[in-house]
Amino acid sequence: MAGDDFDPGLLSQSQQEALGTYTAVTNQEPSAAIPLLERSQWNVQIAIAKFFDGEAPDPLEEARASLSSSPAPPTTSSRQETLMNGFSQPLGRSNRTRLDPAPRIVPQPENQNVYRAPFILTLFLTPFRILYRILSGPLGLFAYLFPFLPRMLSGLAGSRAQPRRQQDTSGRRPLNPRDTAARFAREFEEEYGPHDLHFFADGYAQAYDLAKKDLKFLFVVLLSPEHDDTSTFVRSTLLSPEVANYVNDPQNKIILWAGSVQDSEAYQVSTALNCSKFPFSAIVAHSPQDSSTSMSTIARISGPIPPSAFVRRLRSAISTHSATLERARASQNEQQATRNLRAEQNSAYERSLAQDRERARQRREEAEARSRAAQEEKAKAEAAEQAIRNLEQWKKWRAQSILPEPSTSGEGVTRISIRMTSGERIVRRFRAEADMEELYAFVECYDITSGETALAETPKPSDYTHSYRFRLVSPMPRIVYDPNQGDSIGSRIGRSGNLLVESIDDEDDL
Repeated sequence: MAGDDFDPGLLSQSQQEALGTYTAVTNQEPSAAIPLLERSQWNVQIAIAKFFDGEAPDPLEEARASLSSSPAPPTTSSRQETLMNGFSQPLGRSNRTRLDPAPRIVPQPENQNVYRAPFILTLFLTPFRILYRILSGPLGLFAYLFPFLPRMLSGLAGSRAQPRRQQDTSGRRPLNPRDTAARFAREFEEEYGPHDLHFFADGYAQAYDLAKKDLKFLFVVLLSPEHDDTSTFVRSTLLSPEVANYVNDPQNKIILWAGSVQDSEAYQVSTALNCSKFPFSAIVAHSPQDSSTSMSTIARISGPIPPSAFVRRLRSAISTHSATLERARASQNEQQATRNLRAEQNSAYERSLAQDRERARQRREEAEARSRAAQEEKAKAEAAEQAIRNLEQWKKWRAQSILPEPSTSGEGVTRISIRMTSGERIVRRFRAEADMEELYAFVECYDITSGETALAETPKPSDYTHSYRFRLVSPMPRIVYDPNQGDSIGSRIGRSGNLLVESIDDEDDL
């Protein structure tokens, strides 16, 4: 399941959520993240802590490896053991030298409240504090003369205590890591003058994370202003052109972080890196042979040392570990290339999917538009057919109520000659007191009333309002007679008249 081509479906829902949270925080490939999560029992907090702080060696895995390896043939050469390696090298250790892990140090925040004991308790503990100050001098001198004893005793205890904060006895105000680094760089330049070294302008934890991310060497320099060899080491060794050129060479990929043990952060770093003598230098780098997230101390340089020897030890440690980092960089670049390729493929797939969705949307909209157009055409056709049926029904209904033609001419009768749109001329008598609408109705229903077939009784169509699509016009002079004015035929036309039927086009309505 931890291979390059793993199936996420093999993970449970909780494991998939843990994997997603871990990769979102660490930006690590799932293939490399799953083994670490498995070693952390799928606990996201523990896995993230191991990724940033480094993963300590697993005693169970070491025991399995020692049992599975074949026993080495007996040798007659005797190994000279010193006091230190006699206690530190356990039985059954493989031939490969395991590097000391370098933990990630995060100083106490500046705004963190410091607990102050009550006055009565402070008064009660005052004799013990005086006794401690009296005994701390001889004990400190003893630890200075025999610096290996505290480390040896801590190794026998089998556990490494968490670095404790240094009590600020110099009166220096605690600052955040970035301001502490700026203060150290300023004081260093004021003490030793202008120089060519480029100190990392942030805290140790930030330099640690950058070295792990970019697979570079973290060069740590710890100074103690109270130490007699500090000034000589800085002026003769650290600021020498040979050391400065080597550290500043971009090909060596070195991040330089320095600090004074008078500051809390640098003091915690010195304790974590097992610093036993000042001035102290160390090189911290990623050790993929231990785990995918571990950082180890690959070299320690304590005390004053000539520049040539100092550079030689730096070059030896870096050249020995460069091949390991190059392989890790190649693997990281390959993973990044794979990630970029996958991102490009996903982006191309999303673009293609978006184009397919857009084309589908356009086809759907075109189909809907055609359907609406067809429905509108059908509705118009049905409305036209219904209008024709209503018109025919209205004509039959209105023809039933048209007044009959008077028999003779005389008073109360108007004789009118009507020229139809077809060219046919009709002469008919109308009652003079009839409305003009009667004349329009006669023209509208002429095709029905002119036949010899008797009209059947027809009801008036419901929900229909008739409007005449023609007008009656007197040619000389031109007068248009409106059927809605309510005047009688006799008052408008007189005893006789000639009228023309003109169709009303749609343009005339506008």
